[in-house]
Amino acid sequence: MKFALAIAALTATAASVSAFSTHSRNVAFACNTRTTPLFGILDEINGDSFDLLGGGKNDSGGGDDAMDKAYETFLGQLVFSANDPRLDIIDNIELCSDPVWLNWLQKKVDTTTDVEEKMALRDLKAMIDDIVKRMELSKATEEREAKEKEEAEVARLATAETESDEGRKMSDTDVLRKASSVDRSGLGEAADVKVEKVSFYEQELTPEIRMSYDDMVKKVLPPYKPGDSPTSTVFSYYDQFDAQFIKVLRERSDNGETESQDILDALSVEQGKRVEAATKNIKEVLSAGDPMRMEGFIVKMAKQGIIDEPFLLLLEANANQAAAAGAQGPAQLMKRLGQRAMEEKDKQSQTKEIKLLRQLLRTDDSTKREELLTDAFTPKQGLIVEGSAANAAKAMDGEAPDEEKPMPDVPPPDFINACKAVLLNFGNLSSDDDRGDLSSRIKQIANEAEVVATRIYGKGMSLREQQDRAWKEQSTSIFDLETLEIDAEQRGETAPWGNENNDDILPGFDATGKMRIGGQ
Repeated sequence: MKFALAIAALTATAASVSAFSTHSRNVAFACNTRTTPLFGILDEINGDSFDLLGGGKNDSGGGDDAMDKAYETFLGQLVFSANDPRLDIIDNIELCSDPVWLNWLQKKVDTTTDVEEKMALRDLKAMIDDIVKRMELSKATEEREAKEKEEAEVARLATAETESDEGRKMSDTDVLRKASSVDRSGLGEAADVKVEKVSFYEQELTPEIRMSYDDMVKKVLPPYKPGDSPTSTVFSYYDQFDAQFIKVLRERSDNGETESQDILDALSVEQGKRVEAATKNIKEVLSAGDPMRMEGFIVKMAKQGIIDEPFLLLLEANANQAAAAGAQGPAQLMKRLGQRAMEEKDKQSQTKEIKLLRQLLRTDDSTKREELLTDAFTPKQGLIVEGSAANAAKAMDGEAPDEEKPMPDVPPPDFINACKAVLLNFGNLSSDDDRGDLSSRIKQIANEAEVVATRIYGKGMSLREQQDRAWKEQSTSIFDLETLEIDAEQRGETAPWGNENNDDILPGFDATGKMRIGGQ
Protein backbone atom coordinates (compact mmCIF):
# COMPACT_ATOMS: atom_id res chain seq x y z
CA MET A 1 0.00 0.00 0.00
CA LYS A 2 1.44 3.35 -1.02
CA PHE A 3 1.12 6.51 1.02
CA ALA A 4 -1.78 7.78 -1.09
CA LEU A 5 -4.34 6.56 1.43
CA ALA A 6 -2.33 8.04 4.31
CA ILE A 7 -2.15 11.41 2.55
CA ALA A 8 -5.88 11.30 1.84
CA ALA A 9 -6.64 10.45 5.47
CA LEU A 10 -4.40 13.21 6.80
CA THR A 11 -5.72 15.87 4.46
CA ALA A 12 -9.22 14.86 5.52
CA THR A 13 -8.60 15.93 9.12
CA ALA A 14 -9.57 19.47 8.23
CA ALA A 15 -13.14 18.24 8.36
CA SER A 16 -13.87 16.48 11.61
CA VAL A 17 -16.69 13.99 11.43
CA SER A 18 -19.13 14.92 14.15
CA ALA A 19 -21.93 12.43 13.72
CA PHE A 20 -23.17 9.49 11.69
CA SER A 21 -26.94 9.17 11.49
CA THR A 22 -28.55 6.14 9.93
CA HIS A 23 -32.02 6.16 8.44
CA SER A 24 -33.33 3.21 6.43
CA ARG A 25 -29.77 2.00 5.75
CA ASN A 26 -28.88 5.36 4.23
CA VAL A 27 -26.03 6.91 6.13
CA ALA A 28 -25.77 10.65 6.42
CA PHE A 29 -22.26 11.92 7.11
CA ALA A 30 -22.63 15.19 9.01
CA CYS A 31 -19.41 17.21 9.08
CA ASN A 32 -18.26 20.40 10.70
CA THR A 33 -16.00 21.98 8.11
CA ARG A 34 -13.37 24.51 8.91
CA THR A 35 -12.19 26.69 6.04
CA THR A 36 -8.41 26.50 5.73
CA PRO A 37 -6.85 28.91 3.23
CA LEU A 38 -4.45 27.36 0.72
CA PHE A 39 -1.51 29.22 -0.74
CA GLY A 40 0.80 28.76 -3.71
CA ILE A 41 1.64 25.26 -4.89
CA LEU A 42 -0.93 23.64 -2.60
CA ASP A 43 -3.66 25.61 -4.40
CA GLU A 44 -2.51 24.26 -7.75
CA ILE A 45 -2.22 20.68 -6.52
CA ASN A 46 -5.75 20.70 -5.13
CA GLY A 47 -7.08 22.44 -8.20
CA ASP A 48 -8.20 20.84 -11.45
CA SER A 49 -4.96 21.64 -13.29
CA PHE A 50 -3.36 18.34 -12.27
CA ASP A 51 -6.50 16.21 -12.72
CA LEU A 52 -5.37 13.66 -15.32
CA LEU A 53 -8.58 11.62 -15.11
CA GLY A 54 -10.88 14.33 -16.38
CA GLY A 55 -13.51 16.06 -14.33
CA GLY A 56 -13.37 17.84 -11.00
CA LYS A 57 -11.97 16.56 -7.73
CA ASN A 58 -15.40 15.44 -6.60
CA ASP A 59 -15.69 12.86 -9.36
CA SER A 60 -14.33 10.09 -7.14
CA GLY A 61 -17.14 10.43 -4.65
CA GLY A 62 -19.92 12.15 -6.55
CA GLY A 63 -20.64 14.46 -3.62
CA ASP A 64 -19.49 17.77 -2.23
CA ASP A 65 -16.06 18.38 -0.72
CA ALA A 66 -17.24 17.95 2.87
CA MET A 67 -18.81 14.57 2.12
CA ASP A 68 -15.65 13.40 0.34
CA LYS A 69 -13.53 14.37 3.32
CA ALA A 70 -15.83 12.46 5.67
CA TYR A 71 -15.63 9.42 3.41
CA GLU A 72 -11.83 9.70 3.23
CA THR A 73 -11.63 9.87 7.02
CA PHE A 74 -13.81 6.79 7.42
CA LEU A 75 -11.80 4.94 4.77
CA GLY A 76 -8.57 5.81 6.59
CA GLN A 77 -10.00 4.38 9.82
CA LEU A 78 -10.75 1.07 8.08
CA VAL A 79 -7.43 0.84 6.23
CA PHE A 80 -5.05 1.82 9.03
CA SER A 81 -6.82 0.08 11.91
CA ALA A 82 -4.73 -2.40 13.88
CA ASN A 83 -7.70 -4.78 14.16
CA ASP A 84 -8.89 -7.40 11.72
CA PRO A 85 -10.65 -5.45 8.93
CA ARG A 86 -13.65 -7.76 9.15
CA LEU A 87 -14.17 -6.91 12.81
CA ASP A 88 -14.06 -3.17 12.06
CA ILE A 89 -16.55 -3.68 9.24
CA ILE A 90 -18.90 -5.56 11.57
CA ASP A 91 -18.62 -2.80 14.17
CA ASN A 92 -19.51 -0.19 11.51
CA ILE A 93 -21.84 -2.33 9.41
CA GLU A 94 -24.49 0.38 9.03
CA LEU A 95 -21.90 2.73 7.58
CA CYS A 96 -20.12 0.13 5.47
CA SER A 97 -23.35 -1.18 3.95
CA ASP A 98 -24.62 2.27 2.96
CA PRO A 99 -25.18 2.26 -0.84
CA VAL A 100 -23.87 5.81 -1.23
CA TRP A 101 -20.64 4.94 0.56
CA LEU A 102 -20.23 1.74 -1.49
CA ASN A 103 -20.71 3.67 -4.74
CA TRP A 104 -18.12 6.21 -3.62
CA LEU A 105 -15.68 3.41 -2.76
CA GLN A 106 -16.26 1.69 -6.11
CA LYS A 107 -15.62 4.93 -7.99
CA LYS A 108 -12.43 5.40 -6.01
CA VAL A 109 -11.34 1.90 -7.00
CA ASP A 110 -12.08 2.64 -10.66
CA THR A 111 -10.35 6.04 -10.76
CA THR A 112 -7.18 5.48 -8.73
CA THR A 113 -4.01 5.14 -10.80
CA ASP A 114 -1.85 3.50 -8.14
CA VAL A 115 -1.81 -0.27 -8.75
CA GLU A 116 -1.24 -1.33 -5.14
CA GLU A 117 -3.86 1.10 -3.87
CA LYS A 118 -6.34 -0.19 -6.45
CA MET A 119 -5.75 -3.80 -5.36
CA ALA A 120 -6.07 -2.93 -1.66
CA LEU A 121 -9.28 -0.96 -2.18
CA ARG A 122 -10.72 -3.71 -4.37
CA ASP A 123 -10.00 -6.29 -1.66
CA LEU A 124 -11.64 -4.04 0.94
CA LYS A 125 -14.71 -3.59 -1.27
CA ALA A 126 -14.96 -7.36 -1.84
CA MET A 127 -14.62 -7.96 1.91
CA ILE A 128 -17.42 -5.49 2.68
CA ASP A 129 -19.70 -7.02 0.03
CA ASP A 130 -19.04 -10.51 1.40
CA ILE A 131 -19.85 -9.53 4.99
CA VAL A 132 -22.98 -7.63 3.96
CA LYS A 133 -24.16 -10.65 2.00
CA ARG A 134 -23.45 -13.00 4.90
CA MET A 135 -25.46 -10.84 7.28
CA GLU A 136 -28.35 -10.60 4.82
CA LEU A 137 -28.34 -14.38 4.40
CA SER A 138 -28.23 -14.86 8.17
CA LYS A 139 -31.21 -12.56 8.55
CA ALA A 140 -33.07 -14.39 5.80
CA THR A 141 -32.33 -17.71 7.50
CA GLU A 142 -33.70 -16.47 10.82
CA GLU A 143 -36.85 -15.17 9.13
CA ARG A 144 -37.38 -18.47 7.28
CA GLU A 145 -36.85 -20.55 10.44
CA ALA A 146 -39.24 -18.32 12.40
CA LYS A 147 -41.85 -18.69 9.66
CA GLU A 148 -41.43 -22.47 9.56
CA LYS A 149 -41.72 -22.64 13.34
CA GLU A 150 -44.89 -20.57 13.23
CA GLU A 151 -46.37 -22.77 10.50
CA ALA A 152 -45.47 -25.91 12.48
CA GLU A 153 -47.20 -24.49 15.57
CA VAL A 154 -50.31 -23.67 13.54
CA ALA A 155 -50.34 -27.21 12.13
CA ARG A 156 -49.93 -28.68 15.62
CA LEU A 157 -52.82 -26.65 16.98
CA ALA A 158 -54.98 -27.64 14.00
CA THR A 159 -54.18 -31.33 14.57
CA ALA A 160 -54.94 -31.02 18.29
CA GLU A 161 -58.24 -29.29 17.50
CA THR A 162 -59.17 -32.03 15.05
CA GLU A 163 -58.36 -34.76 17.56
CA SER A 164 -60.35 -32.90 20.20
CA ASP A 165 -63.38 -32.70 17.93
CA GLU A 166 -63.12 -36.41 17.17
CA GLY A 167 -62.83 -37.18 20.88
CA ARG A 168 -65.98 -35.27 21.71
CA LYS A 169 -67.90 -37.34 19.15
CA MET A 170 -66.76 -40.67 20.62
CA SER A 171 -69.11 -42.69 22.79
CA ASP A 172 -68.15 -44.12 26.16
CA THR A 173 -67.62 -47.55 24.57
CA ASP A 174 -65.27 -46.08 21.96
CA VAL A 175 -63.30 -44.27 24.65
CA LEU A 176 -62.87 -47.48 26.65
CA ARG A 177 -61.90 -49.42 23.54
CA LYS A 178 -59.27 -46.86 22.58
CA ALA A 179 -57.94 -46.67 26.13
CA SER A 180 -57.50 -50.46 26.24
CA SER A 181 -55.42 -50.32 23.06
CA VAL A 182 -52.87 -47.96 24.62
CA ASP A 183 -49.56 -49.67 25.49
CA ARG A 184 -49.09 -49.50 29.24
CA SER A 185 -45.58 -50.94 29.20
CA GLY A 186 -44.01 -47.56 29.91
CA LEU A 187 -46.75 -46.22 32.21
CA GLY A 188 -45.37 -43.95 34.91
CA GLU A 189 -41.95 -43.78 33.31
CA ALA A 190 -40.51 -41.02 31.21
CA ALA A 191 -40.41 -42.11 27.62
CA ASP A 192 -37.00 -42.03 26.08
CA VAL A 193 -37.46 -40.18 22.86
CA LYS A 194 -34.51 -40.75 20.58
CA VAL A 195 -34.11 -38.21 17.87
CA GLU A 196 -31.87 -39.55 15.15
CA LYS A 197 -29.30 -37.02 14.05
CA VAL A 198 -29.48 -36.30 10.37
CA SER A 199 -26.15 -36.69 8.63
CA PHE A 200 -24.62 -33.70 6.92
CA TYR A 201 -25.00 -35.35 3.53
CA GLU A 202 -28.68 -36.06 4.20
CA GLN A 203 -29.54 -32.48 5.13
CA GLU A 204 -31.39 -30.52 2.50
CA LEU A 205 -29.92 -27.42 0.94
CA THR A 206 -31.73 -24.28 2.02
CA PRO A 207 -32.21 -21.28 -0.28
CA GLU A 208 -29.77 -19.31 1.87
CA ILE A 209 -27.03 -21.93 1.38
CA ARG A 210 -27.49 -21.82 -2.39
CA MET A 211 -27.35 -18.03 -2.38
CA SER A 212 -24.20 -18.00 -0.24
CA TYR A 213 -22.32 -19.91 -2.95
CA ASP A 214 -23.48 -17.80 -5.90
CA ASP A 215 -20.17 -15.94 -6.11
CA MET A 216 -18.16 -19.16 -5.89
CA VAL A 217 -20.30 -20.77 -8.60
CA LYS A 218 -19.58 -17.84 -10.90
CA LYS A 219 -15.84 -18.28 -10.30
CA VAL A 220 -15.64 -21.98 -11.18
CA LEU A 221 -18.26 -22.31 -13.93
CA PRO A 222 -17.92 -21.03 -17.51
CA PRO A 223 -17.34 -18.70 -19.20
CA TYR A 224 -13.62 -19.00 -18.54
CA LYS A 225 -10.79 -16.66 -19.40
CA PRO A 226 -8.57 -17.62 -22.34
CA GLY A 227 -6.37 -20.56 -21.34
CA ASP A 228 -8.51 -21.61 -18.37
CA SER A 229 -10.33 -24.94 -18.11
CA PRO A 230 -12.23 -26.92 -15.47
CA THR A 231 -8.94 -28.61 -14.49
CA SER A 232 -7.01 -25.35 -14.01
CA THR A 233 -9.98 -23.75 -12.24
CA VAL A 234 -10.25 -26.62 -9.76
CA PHE A 235 -6.50 -26.45 -9.11
CA SER A 236 -6.70 -22.68 -8.43
CA TYR A 237 -9.72 -22.84 -6.09
CA TYR A 238 -9.15 -26.29 -4.59
CA ASP A 239 -8.95 -25.04 -1.00
CA GLN A 240 -12.36 -23.37 -1.36
CA PHE A 241 -14.19 -26.57 -2.36
CA ASP A 242 -15.81 -27.45 0.96
CA ALA A 243 -18.38 -30.20 1.47
CA GLN A 244 -21.31 -27.79 1.31
CA PHE A 245 -20.16 -26.37 -2.01
CA ILE A 246 -19.78 -29.87 -3.44
CA LYS A 247 -23.39 -30.56 -2.43
CA VAL A 248 -24.45 -27.43 -4.29
CA LEU A 249 -22.58 -28.55 -7.41
CA ARG A 250 -24.00 -32.06 -7.08
CA GLU A 251 -27.54 -30.68 -6.95
CA ARG A 252 -26.93 -28.56 -10.03
CA SER A 253 -25.47 -31.59 -11.80
CA ASP A 254 -28.49 -33.72 -10.88
CA ASN A 255 -30.67 -31.03 -12.44
CA GLY A 256 -28.89 -31.54 -15.78
CA GLU A 257 -26.16 -28.88 -15.64
CA THR A 258 -23.20 -30.41 -17.48
CA GLU A 259 -20.78 -27.61 -16.49
CA SER A 260 -21.15 -28.52 -12.80
CA GLN A 261 -20.52 -32.19 -13.60
CA ASP A 262 -17.34 -31.22 -15.45
CA ILE A 263 -16.13 -29.37 -12.37
CA LEU A 264 -16.95 -32.37 -10.15
CA ASP A 265 -15.05 -34.70 -12.48
CA ALA A 266 -12.03 -32.39 -12.48
CA LEU A 267 -12.25 -32.18 -8.68
CA SER A 268 -12.26 -35.97 -8.40
CA VAL A 269 -9.13 -36.18 -10.55
CA GLU A 270 -7.37 -33.50 -8.49
CA GLN A 271 -8.30 -35.24 -5.25
CA GLY A 272 -6.91 -38.50 -6.60
CA LYS A 273 -3.60 -36.82 -7.43
CA ARG A 274 -3.31 -35.32 -3.96
CA VAL A 275 -4.21 -38.59 -2.22
CA GLU A 276 -1.62 -40.40 -4.32
CA ALA A 277 1.02 -37.83 -3.36
CA ALA A 278 0.02 -38.10 0.32
CA THR A 279 0.27 -41.90 0.16
CA LYS A 280 3.77 -41.64 -1.28
CA ASN A 281 4.80 -39.23 1.49
CA ILE A 282 3.42 -41.48 4.23
CA LYS A 283 5.34 -44.46 2.80
CA GLU A 284 8.48 -42.35 2.87
CA VAL A 285 7.85 -41.50 6.54
CA LEU A 286 7.22 -45.13 7.51
CA SER A 287 10.35 -46.28 5.66
CA ALA A 288 12.45 -44.48 8.27
CA GLY A 289 11.84 -47.42 10.63
CA ASP A 290 12.48 -45.70 13.96
CA PRO A 291 9.56 -43.60 15.34
CA MET A 292 11.89 -40.71 16.20
CA ARG A 293 13.23 -40.65 12.66
CA MET A 294 9.65 -40.80 11.37
CA GLU A 295 8.83 -37.67 13.33
CA GLY A 296 11.98 -36.09 11.92
CA PHE A 297 10.68 -36.72 8.40
CA ILE A 298 7.38 -35.12 9.36
CA VAL A 299 9.14 -32.01 10.67
CA LYS A 300 11.07 -31.77 7.40
CA MET A 301 7.90 -32.15 5.32
CA ALA A 302 6.09 -29.53 7.39
CA LYS A 303 8.84 -26.99 6.69
CA GLN A 304 8.58 -27.83 2.98
CA GLY A 305 4.79 -27.32 3.05
CA ILE A 306 4.07 -30.92 2.03
CA ILE A 307 1.73 -31.76 4.91
CA ASP A 308 -1.82 -31.10 3.71
CA GLU A 309 -5.34 -32.32 4.41
CA PRO A 310 -5.02 -35.66 2.49
CA PHE A 311 -1.83 -36.45 4.42
CA LEU A 312 -3.55 -35.94 7.79
CA LEU A 313 -6.70 -37.80 6.72
CA LEU A 314 -4.70 -40.82 5.52
CA LEU A 315 -2.83 -41.00 8.82
CA GLU A 316 -6.14 -40.90 10.70
CA ALA A 317 -7.69 -43.52 8.41
CA ASN A 318 -4.72 -45.87 8.85
CA ALA A 319 -4.89 -45.42 12.63
CA ASN A 320 -8.61 -46.27 12.66
CA GLN A 321 -8.11 -49.33 10.42
CA ALA A 322 -5.28 -50.63 12.59
CA ALA A 323 -7.35 -50.14 15.75
CA ALA A 324 -10.32 -51.95 14.18
CA ALA A 325 -8.06 -54.87 13.23
CA GLY A 326 -6.75 -55.12 16.80
CA ALA A 327 -3.23 -53.92 15.96
CA GLN A 328 -2.85 -51.48 18.82
CA GLY A 329 0.86 -50.89 18.26
CA PRO A 330 0.56 -49.60 14.68
CA ALA A 331 -2.60 -47.71 15.65
CA GLN A 332 -0.80 -45.85 18.43
CA LEU A 333 2.12 -45.11 16.09
CA MET A 334 -0.22 -43.64 13.45
CA LYS A 335 -1.96 -41.51 16.07
CA ARG A 336 1.40 -40.28 17.34
CA LEU A 337 2.55 -39.39 13.82
CA GLY A 338 -0.78 -37.67 13.10
CA GLN A 339 -0.55 -35.63 16.29
CA ARG A 340 3.01 -34.57 15.47
CA ALA A 341 2.00 -33.68 11.90
CA MET A 342 -0.82 -31.45 13.16
CA GLU A 343 1.49 -29.78 15.68
CA GLU A 344 4.08 -29.05 12.99
CA LYS A 345 1.40 -27.75 10.66
CA ASP A 346 0.21 -25.44 13.46
CA LYS A 347 3.71 -23.99 13.65
CA GLN A 348 3.32 -22.85 10.05
CA SER A 349 0.24 -20.81 11.01
CA GLN A 350 0.41 -17.08 10.43
CA THR A 351 -0.27 -16.08 14.04
CA LYS A 352 0.15 -17.61 17.47
CA GLU A 353 -3.54 -16.93 18.16
CA ILE A 354 -4.67 -19.24 15.33
CA LYS A 355 -2.14 -21.85 16.41
CA LEU A 356 -3.51 -21.82 19.96
CA LEU A 357 -7.12 -21.95 18.74
CA ARG A 358 -6.42 -24.98 16.56
CA GLN A 359 -4.79 -26.77 19.49
CA LEU A 360 -7.78 -26.03 21.70
CA LEU A 361 -10.25 -27.25 19.09
CA ARG A 362 -8.45 -30.59 18.93
CA THR A 363 -8.40 -30.95 22.72
CA ASP A 364 -11.58 -32.51 24.13
CA ASP A 365 -10.48 -32.41 27.81
CA SER A 366 -11.44 -29.08 29.40
CA THR A 367 -8.66 -29.43 31.98
CA LYS A 368 -6.01 -29.69 29.26
CA ARG A 369 -7.56 -26.73 27.46
CA GLU A 370 -7.28 -24.71 30.65
CA GLU A 371 -3.60 -25.65 30.94
CA LEU A 372 -2.96 -24.53 27.35
CA LEU A 373 -4.73 -21.22 27.93
CA THR A 374 -2.92 -20.60 31.21
CA ASP A 375 0.47 -21.24 29.63
CA ALA A 376 -0.33 -18.97 26.65
CA PHE A 377 -1.80 -16.09 28.70
CA THR A 378 0.76 -16.04 31.53
CA PRO A 379 3.35 -13.22 31.12
CA LYS A 380 6.88 -14.58 30.81
CA GLN A 381 10.03 -12.76 31.88
CA GLY A 382 12.61 -12.22 29.16
CA LEU A 383 16.04 -10.63 28.79
CA ILE A 384 17.50 -8.63 25.94
CA VAL A 385 19.46 -10.97 23.70
CA GLU A 386 23.08 -11.17 24.85
CA GLY A 387 25.50 -9.50 22.50
CA SER A 388 23.00 -6.89 21.32
CA ALA A 389 23.93 -3.23 20.94
CA ALA A 390 21.86 -2.32 23.98
CA ASN A 391 23.64 -4.86 26.19
CA ALA A 392 27.04 -3.78 24.85
CA ALA A 393 26.29 -0.21 25.86
CA LYS A 394 25.19 -1.34 29.28
CA ALA A 395 28.36 -3.41 29.71
CA MET A 396 30.54 -0.42 28.79
CA ASP A 397 28.89 1.58 31.56
CA GLY A 398 29.23 -1.30 34.01
CA GLU A 399 25.47 -1.82 34.23
CA ALA A 400 23.44 -5.01 34.10
CA PRO A 401 21.34 -5.71 30.99
CA ASP A 402 17.80 -4.36 31.04
CA GLU A 403 14.95 -6.79 31.48
CA GLU A 404 12.09 -6.72 29.02
CA LYS A 405 8.56 -6.27 30.28
CA PRO A 406 6.96 -9.68 30.87
CA MET A 407 4.62 -10.48 27.98
CA PRO A 408 2.39 -13.50 27.31
CA ASP A 409 2.86 -15.66 24.24
CA VAL A 410 -0.73 -14.86 23.24
CA PRO A 411 -2.36 -11.69 24.67
CA PRO A 412 -5.99 -12.46 25.62
CA PRO A 413 -7.47 -9.58 23.52
CA ASP A 414 -5.67 -10.87 20.41
CA PHE A 415 -6.97 -14.39 21.06
CA ILE A 416 -10.56 -13.15 21.41
CA ASN A 417 -10.23 -11.22 18.14
CA ALA A 418 -8.97 -14.38 16.45
CA CYS A 419 -12.00 -16.28 17.76
CA LYS A 420 -14.30 -13.61 16.36
CA ALA A 421 -12.60 -13.76 12.96
CA VAL A 422 -12.93 -17.56 12.77
CA LEU A 423 -16.58 -17.36 13.84
CA LEU A 424 -17.23 -14.82 11.12
CA ASN A 425 -15.64 -16.94 8.39
CA PHE A 426 -16.35 -20.53 9.46
CA GLY A 427 -18.94 -20.35 12.24
CA ASN A 428 -21.60 -22.22 10.23
CA LEU A 429 -19.51 -25.40 9.86
CA SER A 430 -20.75 -28.48 11.71
CA SER A 431 -19.62 -32.06 12.21
CA ASP A 432 -21.41 -35.38 12.40
CA ASP A 433 -19.93 -36.24 15.81
CA ASP A 434 -21.18 -35.18 19.24
CA ARG A 435 -18.86 -32.16 19.52
CA GLY A 436 -21.40 -29.84 17.89
CA ASP A 437 -20.88 -27.11 15.37
CA LEU A 438 -17.78 -24.94 15.24
CA SER A 439 -19.61 -21.87 16.52
CA SER A 440 -20.65 -23.43 19.84
CA ARG A 441 -17.20 -24.95 20.38
CA ILE A 442 -15.39 -21.65 19.80
CA LYS A 443 -17.83 -19.83 22.11
CA GLN A 444 -17.14 -22.40 24.82
CA ILE A 445 -13.38 -21.93 24.35
CA ALA A 446 -13.83 -18.14 24.49
CA ASN A 447 -15.68 -18.47 27.81
CA GLU A 448 -12.89 -20.65 29.20
CA ALA A 449 -10.33 -18.13 27.97
CA GLU A 450 -12.17 -15.31 29.74
CA VAL A 451 -12.09 -17.25 33.02
CA VAL A 452 -8.35 -17.92 32.70
CA ALA A 453 -7.55 -14.33 31.71
CA THR A 454 -9.59 -12.97 34.64
CA ARG A 455 -7.73 -15.25 37.05
CA ILE A 456 -4.36 -14.03 35.74
CA TYR A 457 -5.00 -10.32 35.11
CA GLY A 458 -8.11 -9.59 37.15
CA LYS A 459 -11.45 -8.29 35.95
CA GLY A 460 -11.24 -5.77 33.13
CA MET A 461 -12.86 -2.34 33.13
CA SER A 462 -15.54 -1.13 30.75
CA LEU A 463 -15.18 2.17 28.90
CA ARG A 464 -17.51 3.80 31.41
CA GLU A 465 -15.45 2.52 34.33
CA GLN A 466 -12.26 3.79 32.71
CA GLN A 467 -13.76 7.25 32.24
CA ASP A 468 -14.92 7.32 35.85
CA ARG A 469 -11.46 6.33 37.02
CA ALA A 470 -9.81 9.02 34.88
CA TRP A 471 -12.15 11.65 36.29
CA LYS A 472 -11.59 10.50 39.86
CA GLU A 473 -7.80 10.42 39.52
CA GLN A 474 -7.73 13.65 37.50
CA SER A 475 -5.70 11.89 34.78
CA THR A 476 -5.70 12.49 31.04
CA SER A 477 -5.24 9.88 28.33
CA ILE A 478 -2.28 10.26 25.97
CA PHE A 479 -4.76 9.94 23.13
CA ASP A 480 -6.59 13.03 24.41
CA LEU A 481 -3.27 14.89 24.52
CA GLU A 482 -2.52 13.81 20.96
CA THR A 483 -5.92 15.10 19.79
CA LEU A 484 -5.33 18.45 21.46
CA GLU A 485 -1.85 18.68 19.92
CA ILE A 486 -3.19 17.98 16.41
CA ASP A 487 -5.92 20.58 16.82
CA ALA A 488 -3.34 23.14 17.94
CA GLU A 489 -1.15 22.43 14.88
CA GLN A 490 -4.13 22.88 12.56
CA ARG A 491 -4.71 26.31 14.10
CA GLY A 492 -1.06 27.21 13.55
CA GLU A 493 -0.29 27.02 17.26
CA THR A 494 1.97 24.87 19.40
CA ALA A 495 0.81 22.81 22.35
CA PRO A 496 2.26 23.93 25.72
CA TRP A 497 4.11 20.66 26.07
CA GLY A 498 5.28 20.65 22.43
CA ASN A 499 8.96 20.70 21.49
CA GLU A 500 9.48 21.96 17.95
CA ASN A 501 13.26 21.46 18.01
CA ASN A 502 13.04 17.94 19.41
CA ASP A 503 15.99 18.77 21.68
CA ASP A 504 14.52 17.08 24.78
CA ILE A 505 15.22 20.23 26.83
CA LEU A 506 12.82 20.73 29.70
CA PRO A 507 11.16 24.17 29.96
CA GLY A 508 13.29 26.47 32.17
CA PHE A 509 16.54 24.60 31.51
CA ASP A 510 19.34 25.20 28.99
CA ALA A 511 21.06 22.71 26.70
CA THR A 512 23.50 21.70 29.45
CA GLY A 513 20.68 20.91 31.85
CA LYS A 514 21.23 23.96 34.09
CA MET A 515 18.21 25.93 35.27
CA ARG A 516 17.81 29.34 33.65
CA ILE A 517 17.16 32.22 36.06
CA GLY A 518 15.82 35.60 35.06
CA GLY A 519 15.61 34.75 31.36
CA GLN A 520 19.35 33.97 31.09
